Amino acid sequence: MLCSAAVCALSGCGGVLEPRGPVGAAEKLILIDSLAVMLVIVVPVILATLGFAWWFRAGNARAKYLPDWNFSGHLELIVWAVPTLVITFLGGIAWFGSHSLDPYRALPGPKPLEIEVVSLDWKWLFLYPSLGLATVNQLIIPAGTPLHFRLTSSGVMNSFFVPQLGSQIYTMAGMTSQVNLQADAPGLYRGLSAQFSGAGFADMAFEVRAMSPQAYNRWVAESQAAGAPLDRHGYRDLATPSRNTSPAVYKLADATLFEAIVDGTAQNAGSP
Repeated sequence: MLCSAAVCALSGCGGVLEPRGPVGAAEKLILIDSLAVMLVIVVPVILATLGFAWWFRAGNARAKYLPDWNFSGHLELIVWAVPTLVITFLGGIAWFGSHSLDPYRALPGPKPLEIEVVSLDWKWLFLYPSLGLATVNQLIIPAGTPLHFRLTSSGVMNSFFVPQLGSQIYTMAGMTSQVNLQADAPGLYRGLSAQFSGAGFADMAFEVRAMSPQAYNRWVAESQAAGAPLDRHGYRDLATPSRNTSPAVYKLADATLFEAIVDGTAQNAGSP
């Protein structure tokens, strides 16, 4: 029971310790490996501290008191060698793990689904250029399919993060970044902003809905038939700061909207 409570506290009951994709699983492995290496030194130090306190207690006549002792080559070797080994192992784990999880590196498998992400005040806009769709505060994805995200911001710096899928990535106005993710199985996952961005920051959460391929195809067909159009005029309305924005689905009427947001022309007057 205590272990379960500790895991929930660390993972947020559905966070980085409960991955649902290859990137999240690899990040969890790095955390576990790093913890194991650190415990190799932490646990013996705790036990040695307790052992020394017990052995050299005032009532133990067998403990030797050596007031003139000042050096031990063996002890010096242990004191310096153990931390050096720990740093070497941790450095290796961090180096190789971080390079293998380069967010720009494509995941193995079929051609990824392209999704464009825009952080607004205070909501998230997702564009599906190949499908002609857009969503607000709801990311709909097919399970088992690699995803390639391009990200930017309409204004202040922000951070895109789906803890169970992995790899937090920043969004900045006038710039684009990338990240590759994948959900292994259908389910609902929590997405959030990991960068404070003003008064509505607490409301910048979104739902990630991973669907089976069949369900995803049905959603695409239904959305393409019923969604309201989103062009630059509609984007200007969305870009107005708002809080607790309800999820919505649109038909993407301007295929160049993401590029226009990046170069700052999306909010200019007039039609594209």
